[in-house]
Amino acid sequence: QVQLVESGGGLVQAGGSLRLSCAASGRTFSNYAMGWFRQAPGKEREFVARISPSGVNTYYGDSVKGRFTISRDNAKNTVYLQMNSLKPEDTAIYYCAARSLMKTVFDHWGQGTQVTVSS
Repeated sequence: QVQLVESGGGLVQAGGSLRLSCAASGRTFSNYAMGWFRQAPGKEREFVARISPSGVNTYYGDSVKGRFTISRDNAKNTVYLQMNSLKPEDTAIYYCAARSLMKTVFDHWGQGTQVTVSS
């Protein structure tokens, strides 16, 4: 098992930036692909970004491409989400997730951190 704790959420004006962090503990962090998802009120959970265990490969949802950057520091057991040019529609609870080796779905989740973007 791996435990995930997100931090860095808050209130920011449109056009601003935030960096989310997700600290992992438990099993070997570098064995997990990591991802960020978000869920706005009344909407389904949305894929934001994911990163391979080594950090070499990254993937983004269409709505955040060019504005958000996912990265990881395996020495610190931490994954980050740098969010730039924020828009009000980015307002959501952001969740960190881990996907075990040989799994096709993310099977470990953090508790989430609120991001609110004011217009």
